[in-house]
Amino acid sequence: MLAWAELKLNCRFVGKEDKFMGKISDKMKFIKGMDVSSLVELERLGAKFKDADGDERDLLSILQEYGTNAIRIRMWNHPYSQEGEPYGGGTNDMETAIELAKRVRDRGMYILLDLHYSDFWADPGKQIKPKAWADFTGKRLEYAVEDYTTAMLRNMRAEGVLPDMVQVGNELSNGLLWPDGRRPNYENIAWFVNAGIRGVRSVDSEIPIMIHLDNGGNNALYREWFDNYFENDGMDFDIIGLSYYPFWHGSLNDLENNMKDLAKRYRKEMIIAEVSMGYTMEDYAKYEKLEPKERKGMATKPSLVAKIDYPMTKKGQADFMEDLMGRIANIPNGLGRGFFYWEPAWIPVPGSGWATEVSLKYMNDPGPCGNEWANQALFDYEGRPLPALDVIKKFKPTQK
Repeated sequence: MLAWAELKLNCRFVGKEDKFMGKISDKMKFIKGMDVSSLVELERLGAKFKDADGDERDLLSILQEYGTNAIRIRMWNHPYSQEGEPYGGGTNDMETAIELAKRVRDRGMYILLDLHYSDFWADPGKQIKPKAWADFTGKRLEYAVEDYTTAMLRNMRAEGVLPDMVQVGNELSNGLLWPDGRRPNYENIAWFVNAGIRGVRSVDSEIPIMIHLDNGGNNALYREWFDNYFENDGMDFDIIGLSYYPFWHGSLNDLENNMKDLAKRYRKEMIIAEVSMGYTMEDYAKYEKLEPKERKGMATKPSLVAKIDYPMTKKGQADFMEDLMGRIANIPNGLGRGFFYWEPAWIPVPGSGWATEVSLKYMNDPGPCGNEWANQALFDYEGRPLPALDVIKKFKPTQK
């Protein structure tokens, strides 16, 4: 006998045709996206990017030349200390998001807005309420989410950059707005996510909405999360977003098997909302100009790299991206819609890091700061494009 949650899920799709027609516009085709949220800060700190001929150019123009058709932009509520000191990591407040979105829209690329509902990084390890909402609970917190979402989208619409997709929360595997919305309190999780969805739809009911979890190779997590979300009256949405980092989240087989199961179970379009792969283990300390105690170092520790099926080389990175795109395009009924590569331009420049001393205090994190992602970028430490970009450009999906 089917469990009640599974029976309820099956009932949601009675009468649907086998050939799924999703909400992402067909004109978007296969999304070859990039999350370059730190770009404005990187440029201010002196980062330069080169094209295949070695000429310095605007990063967005280079990425577009390599087939990029969409850009993901994160937004934090107030990434500053009480004294106005920036938190770093791009310091992605509304003004920075709009500045970048205008550049993206000028180039005719699509925009995915990533709302964190926090003043800084929100992920499975931390979902800290914004400082302005620290004392909010229950309905007051729910209304704050809805009002904030509505206000941000109205502001973006007024500036001519209404997003093409909106992500309600970031990597919600363990919930959001802790402690109120911490997993396994799925009732509160559904309330807060619903509030974000209502906020989006109050501005434009046609914008596709994404719910995003991490650990894309973990099918049990996705089944538990979405079953409980729907069982607790979670509102309908359009896209399941998955983070997939091969050194943390299993093999590509795990990812593909999860996506195929989700396609059958929920019939939602899917996008890999975050992905990356390293191309070297060469240190980049000389570029950061930090003392060893000030550097976080690479996220790809040797013990994690040992789990990856691809070598940490330029060719390994390119082969990984080709295989990843093929797996996404292989999801039945065209439900695999593409990917967003996470921070492909986060090359090592002095002053650019994932956090600052003031944001470490906000998170109660011991640190240190620095750039832990440079060896996973799609540009080398000198800002030159890597072969994986050619692979992305040439890839043509043959979706089932």
